[in-house]
Amino acid sequence: MAKVLENQIVKIPQSALKKGVVLLDLEEYKKMRTREVPTYYLEGKEAEELDKLVEEGLRDYKQGKCKKIKSLADLD
Repeated sequence: MAKVLENQIVKIPQSALKKGVVLLDLEEYKKMRTREVPTYYLEGKEAEELDKLVEEGLRDYKQGKCKKIKSLADLD
């Protein structure tokens, strides 16, 4: 883990200053992030259906059935 130095001077690029900069304590950032991003837990039939869909997708990927696309317009 990196050592954190107190009273350290940080150079902020001019481009970032034009957009805006927010400085937060790391713990405060983590708390804010967990409050803002909802977590969903599926149970029962919904969970089983999603598990099957993921398994099918991983199987197709391993078998080379997937292709790279540059945009959604490339989908058939």
